[in-house]
Amino acid sequence: MPSTSTTTGRDLDLISDAIDEVNVIKNRIWDAETTFDEFKDKAQFRDYDAACDRVKAFYKEQHDAHRAPAYSSAEKQTVEFNIKARVDFKTKKRARMSVWEAMEKLNTLIDESDPDTSLSQIEHLLQTAEAIRRDGKPEWMQVAGLVHDLGKLLLFFGSQGQWDVVGDTFVVGCKFSDKIIYPDTFVTNPDSRDSVYSTEYGIYTPNCGLDNVMLSWGHDEYLYHVFKDQSTLPEEALAMIRYHSFYPWHREGAYTHLTNEKDIKILAAVRAFNPYDLYSKSDAPCNVAELRPYYQGLIAKFFPPLLDW
Repeated sequence: MPSTSTTTGRDLDLISDAIDEVNVIKNRIWDAETTFDEFKDKAQFRDYDAACDRVKAFYKEQHDAHRAPAYSSAEKQTVEFNIKARVDFKTKKRARMSVWEAMEKLNTLIDESDPDTSLSQIEHLLQTAEAIRRDGKPEWMQVAGLVHDLGKLLLFFGSQGQWDVVGDTFVVGCKFSDKIIYPDTFVTNPDSRDSVYSTEYGIYTPNCGLDNVMLSWGHDEYLYHVFKDQSTLPEEALAMIRYHSFYPWHREGAYTHLTNEKDIKILAAVRAFNPYDLYSKSDAPCNVAELRPYYQGLIAKFFPPLLDW
C-alpha cells in the first residue's frame, strides 16, 4: 500500500536542524548565571585566615618538602615528584569498578584541606550535583558535579598522604605564585631555590598552554586522565574536573603568562562550575538512597559499566 506521508526530504532536514538548535541551546545553559547561591554569605567560604589548625598543617606539609622527616623531597610537590607520579599513573594498575562503586568507596574520607565542610564525600558530591540540577543545567554538568572529586580515590591507591591528593593545585616547574594559599610555606621547597624552576617561566615557554604544563599532582589531574579516554563527557566537563581546585588561576588570575586561547575558552566553564562546588557545601545533606536511581541513570549515559582507575 503506498505511503500517505507528505513529509519530504526538505522537511526532515528542517526538523533535524531544529533539533540541533535545541540541543545547542540545552548545552549552552551551563554558563547561565547561578541562582541557588543568591542568598548565601560567600565571605564565609575559603576563609583560610580563620581556618582550623588541621587545614593549615595540611598546606604546610604539601608545600614544604622538608617538614615531614619520613618523606624525601621527591615525595612532596616538586617537579621530581610530579614526574614520578605521572609515570606511576601510566604504568600501575589500581582498580576496576563502576562510578557509583567509586563514590561509595570514597565515602569514608574527610578532606583535611577543606575549611568549609566535614561532610562525607558522597554527600558533597550529591550537594554539588543537586545544586547544578536545581539551576536547570544540562545533564553532563550534573554528572561533572557528581564525579568531580572521585580522584580522591588516590588515597587508597598508594598515595603518601592527603598532601598528594587534595588541596588547591598550582603549577610546578616555574616560580610558585604568590596567589597560592599560604605562599610563605614554599620557602623550604627545593624547587623554590632551583636556578630554573624558581624563574617566572621555568621549564615552560610564554603562552604554551595549560595542556603543556605540570599542575601539582592530585585528585583533579588524576581524575581527568581517568575520564578523558573512558567517558563521553564534553570538553567543558573535563575542564571543570581538571581545574576545579586550580584557584590561583580561575579565581586569582595567576599564570596568564602560560595560558593560551584554549585556556581562556575553558576558563569560563571552570568559573561556571566553581560556585556549585564551593557554595553548595552549606546546603542540607542529601538523601543518598532517594537520589541514587536518578544519578545512576545519568552515569550510564556518560560512562561504561566499569572503569579502570
